[in-house]
Amino acid sequence: MNEKTAELRDIFASVTDGEATVTESQQDTRGTLEQDERTIEERLETVIARMRERYEFESALSESELRAVARGFYEGASDAEIADDLGTDAETVFDARLSLHLVSDEDADGVDLVTVRKHDDATLADEFGVDEERIRRYRRVAAARDESRAANDRYRDEFDSTLDDADLSARMAKDLREDGLADATDGMETDVSF
Repeated sequence: MNEKTAELRDIFASVTDGEATVTESQQDTRGTLEQDERTIEERLETVIARMRERYEFESALSESELRAVARGFYEGASDAEIADDLGTDAETVFDARLSLHLVSDEDADGVDLVTVRKHDDATLADEFGVDEERIRRYRRVAAARDESRAANDRYRDEFDSTLDDADLSARMAKDLREDGLADATDGMETDVSF
């Protein structure tokens, strides 16, 4: 060790109060898209609990059923399909979805929700050619969107992060397994006749 290196080492030791090392050991870990250590169910439970606390919404569905509504929504299931899985009706699922700010484009059926807020049910029913019950449904959708926007879509973003990331991780893992299997079997004869 030359004189300059020794001098730098002494300066370093005095600055770090004589610590022998300032780095932590590193270990190889597998990568993951999901940085949160909690399970998907725990993360969903946390989001739903915070929403219940903030909005005090009532639902006939249990916590686990509300999580199932969120998962079903992100899997592309209809309210009727989710309701069948839960043993309830589609309207209960629809209400739960809106309480969770899970509004889809199909909920508005191309109706301008700003217009829905401004006019009475009978006028809108005539204008859009639907019954007044449908207009009340559109109003509920508009109210859910407004509530979500007032929260900067925070809860919807958390659902997106939890459920979309989980889906992406599962798809990537499946693709990786399939690619690995394809590489492992590349060049093997698979045309076997019994």
